[in-house]
Amino acid sequence: MLDIKLIREDAGRINELLKRRNPELSVDAVLEIDVERRKIQTQADELRAKRKAQSKGAIDDAARAQMREVGEQIKSLEEKETELEAAQRELLLNIPNIPDETTPIGTSESDNVLISLWGEPRTGEAVPHWDIAAEKGIVDFERAVKISQSRFVMYRGKGAALERAIVNFFLEQHAAAGYEEILPPFMVNGAAMTGTGQLPKFKEDMYKCEEEDLYLAPTAEVPVTNIYSDEILSENDLPKYMMAYTPCFRREAGSAGKDTRGLIRVHQFNKVELVKLCTPETSAAEHEKLTADAEKMLQLLELPYRKVALCTADIGFGANKCWDLEVWMPSYNDYKEISSCSNYGDYQARRANIRFKDKDGKNRFVHTINGSGLAVGRTFAAILENFRQSDGTVLIPQALQKYTGFDKI
Repeated sequence: MLDIKLIREDAGRINELLKRRNPELSVDAVLEIDVERRKIQTQADELRAKRKAQSKGAIDDAARAQMREVGEQIKSLEEKETELEAAQRELLLNIPNIPDETTPIGTSESDNVLISLWGEPRTGEAVPHWDIAAEKGIVDFERAVKISQSRFVMYRGKGAALERAIVNFFLEQHAAAGYEEILPPFMVNGAAMTGTGQLPKFKEDMYKCEEEDLYLAPTAEVPVTNIYSDEILSENDLPKYMMAYTPCFRREAGSAGKDTRGLIRVHQFNKVELVKLCTPETSAAEHEKLTADAEKMLQLLELPYRKVALCTADIGFGANKCWDLEVWMPSYNDYKEISSCSNYGDYQARRANIRFKDKDGKNRFVHTINGSGLAVGRTFAAILENFRQSDGTVLIPQALQKYTGFDKI
């Protein structure tokens, strides 16, 4: 959520940055409500002072009547102020973060900027991972649909073992890099979803338990970031490095027709998420470190990838800067996103109320950073396509073999 104080002080600059995302975005409506709300607040304060002064004088029937009238006026103003506060908050919750000055300006994903390439993309014969998986009997797409619905998958045999091995590999590697492992609830409440920005903006993409205020977590970012909601940490506690394996659930309501086959876009998938809480002063450096930690997974698995800076039109709703890591997929003859490493500044921390007490004793909002380290199903798919041999055998990357217990499928 944007800082209302910053909006008051520099609305023009905020609007300029928001329009880099979308020309229709503005904080003008927020500012109009804020002006009215503060005016009413001042009026209410003046009436409270008046009532307090009256209470110190002689109290006769006329004074009592006047005090009752003042009290009713105060109550009416307080109700109006509460309504305006709710309206202002609703507007703020639906306004995205302002992009960082270093985020490339663009109008679509075609304006994203290539930063670097790693590895040599495989060329020549390319077999889609869904065909490889079906041939090997390691992913059962048809029976998953039978027991669930389309875009759900079921791993079998060595496929299930490979998926589990990838998870364990990621967790062990990131633990060695200093991340605390978290195993959070897989269901989260509305406050947690609002804290990280999934609600109210993306409500239609979420799976909700209708009789309870609970959602299936769309990413471990939600429960892990909210661990410290409504808390004040010490600066000595920062930075906090956390990671979590969870299944992730997304209805993907706005993605009909995209990547309908295989493992690239499904309603339930596994992911190891990296989350950091840090001070504003270390935010940029911690973002770079987290991205490098995710990149290391691709390098150890010997999967070619590229690093891309997302432009202002393509960064996530709450992010101010984002690096996408995209793995080479031979059957697409293209790169596909496998991790988005985002810096949110204090945007999520304001929504979730996560603060720290600095060395001067001042309470400030932390900065939050997160990224996939990595998406497991997409890693699985990339291994099948990049390590398939001419005889149909799929080799297991050497770094994974101690986790799988086998070296080929």
